[in-house]
Amino acid sequence: MHRLSAILILMCSLFSAKAQELKSPNGEIIMNFMLKDGIPYYTLDYKQQEVVKESKLGFELKELDDLLDKFEIIDEKYASNDDTWEPVWGESKEIRNHYNELLVTLNQQNTDRLLAIRFRVFDDGLGFRYEFPEQKNLNHFVVKEEKTQFAMTGDHKTFWIPGDYDTQEYKYVTSKMSEIRDKMDSSIQHNASQKVFSPTGVQTALMMKSDEGLYINIHEAALIDYSCMHLELDDKNMIFESHLTPDAIGDKGYLQTPFQSPWRTVIVSDKAGDVLLSNMTLNLNDPCEYEDVSWIKPVKYIGVWWEMITGKSTWSYTDLESVKLGETDFSNKTPNGKHGATNENVRKYIDFAAEHGIDQILVEGWNEGWEDWFDKSKDYVFDFLTPYPDFDLKALNEYAHSKGVRLMMHHETSGSTINYERHMDQAYQLMNDYGYNSVKSGYVGNIIPRGEHHYSQSIVNHYLYAVKKAADYKVMVNAHEAVRPTGLCRTYPNLIGNESARGMEFESFGGLNVDHTTILPFTRLIGGPMDFTPGIFENDISQYNPDNPSIVHGTLARQLALYVTMYSPLQMAADFPETYEKYMDAFQFIKDVALDWDETRVLEAEPGDFITYARKEKGKDNWFVGRTNDEEKRTSSISFDFLSPGKEYIATIYSDKKDAHYKTNSKAYEIKKFKVNSKSKLKKICAPGGGYAISILSSDDPSELKGLKKL
Repeated sequence: MHRLSAILILMCSLFSAKAQELKSPNGEIIMNFMLKDGIPYYTLDYKQQEVVKESKLGFELKELDDLLDKFEIIDEKYASNDDTWEPVWGESKEIRNHYNELLVTLNQQNTDRLLAIRFRVFDDGLGFRYEFPEQKNLNHFVVKEEKTQFAMTGDHKTFWIPGDYDTQEYKYVTSKMSEIRDKMDSSIQHNASQKVFSPTGVQTALMMKSDEGLYINIHEAALIDYSCMHLELDDKNMIFESHLTPDAIGDKGYLQTPFQSPWRTVIVSDKAGDVLLSNMTLNLNDPCEYEDVSWIKPVKYIGVWWEMITGKSTWSYTDLESVKLGETDFSNKTPNGKHGATNENVRKYIDFAAEHGIDQILVEGWNEGWEDWFDKSKDYVFDFLTPYPDFDLKALNEYAHSKGVRLMMHHETSGSTINYERHMDQAYQLMNDYGYNSVKSGYVGNIIPRGEHHYSQSIVNHYLYAVKKAADYKVMVNAHEAVRPTGLCRTYPNLIGNESARGMEFESFGGLNVDHTTILPFTRLIGGPMDFTPGIFENDISQYNPDNPSIVHGTLARQLALYVTMYSPLQMAADFPETYEKYMDAFQFIKDVALDWDETRVLEAEPGDFITYARKEKGKDNWFVGRTNDEEKRTSSISFDFLSPGKEYIATIYSDKKDAHYKTNSKAYEIKKFKVNSKSKLKKICAPGGGYAISILSSDDPSELKGLKKL
């Protein structure tokens, strides 16, 4: 017995004395795990360049000894995986899931508690998570803080927003890591609910570029039953450390073994486009939970929405300052005359959608309670069932269905998650009764239960509960103001959209930085698609509301490009029908552009400067190209070598005119058609805040190609 113990001690000593190395399938990325004086560390290298220096791992626990040190390695297991899977919708038809894996099991010698860390190295980066086996000495416990480090090798260029427990709706700041502290105060813009926690705290997905030209992205995957991770920067040593969102009493997580944390991810490449094309976040999530996914389909929609955002219309039916659901009789109240969700107005949108092949029509402000919903901390604010007197739920749905389109439901919770859960079954059943198959949900304002945050563990659980419950009713969910996505759309593909960042609506609230759409694909979209709501053709908001002087920062050509660069299977044509009627030649691209893709390529990319995507339509030989540009005038040069060799296509190019400018001449665009093939090339000047969009349609009819110039 003593000899066996001595052998085990010797084995543990040998395990601790050397680093456990794990290479990517192509051998270019190497992760090393080691114990130093009982403290777990990892490092990450890419092509023999250091990406993450020695970084600590572990947890601080509440009322228990911390899981930080005094560890010994008692087991290590290596494994590999190489398979492909097909997403229900996505940026490519198939996704390869190819990685090498190391599972290290640690024993904390002074407590005899077990902690395992599972590492997976892909050709595009590293994912790792903590696993707590079922064990005698650790059952229920409370996390005080997760202490995962990401030690950077230098003062990288960083694209960041302030760390906040309640919102990601900030403008992105581009700075050196060392400048974050000085720029923090000026980076904070007012939001309906916010809690900035530190002068050096930032949010994920965090994008960086080293002086050596490495592109590094830190995020998380599969956020389930855990609080959202932020990053706290030690700006003296250039080390980011995890910072979890607390609950109302300051605790970070209530866990019970067996348990596994979300994955912590580091994507790395010497090519910016590789970060955009990474599927690692999706691959670290579980396969689809649903056997039948036939009801989950991409959606192109318009809506009674932008008119409220601009201030032309209102969500509320009256100007009352106080209403109570079930007690206020709206049938005898005086309408304010500006309500947007009226029968007449909605029919106008239905007619436009039917004429132009748009799938659905979002209608906000249809239900009672909008008079005093905002900033009142009301629990029972909406019932998601009762329409205003001027919105005939049954008749409008029948009218829409007769035209071959659907209405899209809107559920604004005003942050009262407990009220939404008490009404959820009835609300989804109402959707089934009237033929709705998708819902836009919202969480504007402070969370109820009061004191909770949008990104704390229990509220993260609520968002997933809503998605699972919706699946019971075959309903697709587009959640706004919820926690930023972490690839869960693979597992629950009815989560067809999220907001979770500053979208187009902020152009009506004072504007976005011109480089915003050149950064979001590198940050927010790493975890999943965004309902950005592009397609605003009238950039002067005062044309809709004389009291709103805001200007949309981007040319009309770039607005079209966003349907390609801002990936989502849920895309909105956000402007007014009457505005689109003025520019039907440009609106044709919105009608044509696909929502689901067989293949995606990045033709040009530099975070904060420009992005050019090419995407192949699902099941067809049509391609769409989009280019978004920052505030500088730039020249884009691309090749059409992604096209099938030996075949000719019709390319319609929607681009900026020579004098276009996002401030002074945003609607200066031109449309030209060419005959193109795989040998064609394009050099195109992009205006400040501009870009271009191209539809490349396959044609087997020689007469359609006749007379077109070759590009």
